[in-house]
Amino acid sequence: MIRVFIVDDSSLMRERLTTMLSELPEVEVVGQAQDALEAVSLIRKLKPDAVILDIRMPRGNGIDVLEKIKRFQSAPLVIVFTNYPYPQYRKRCMKAGADFFFEKATEFEKLMEVIKGLTQGSHA
Repeated sequence: MIRVFIVDDSSLMRERLTTMLSELPEVEVVGQAQDALEAVSLIRKLKPDAVILDIRMPRGNGIDVLEKIKRFQSAPLVIVFTNYPYPQYRKRCMKAGADFFFEKATEFEKLMEVIKGLTQGSHA
């Protein structure tokens, strides 16, 4: 069972991801956050296996969240999932420890493939 946490300021996107992930038998969505402060606190508490993380959000940003959670003792795998796939964001995210970086508009399937791969014990 893979435990996933979703961080996105859009409730619509959180709902869409939760619905899609819930259809996968080996995936459990353990929580959601809509801003950076809430995300760090809940991820520390819930210890998910993977985090789907947006970059732009209230009270901080996804890169700050990424840097903080990658310092946790049992750091989760982090998939940055954003509408802002600029090279400078990709570079900063990968440097900060992101495991994957996908664009929301064109790479939804890639995100789902990675999650499915995790349930089978591999990083797609």
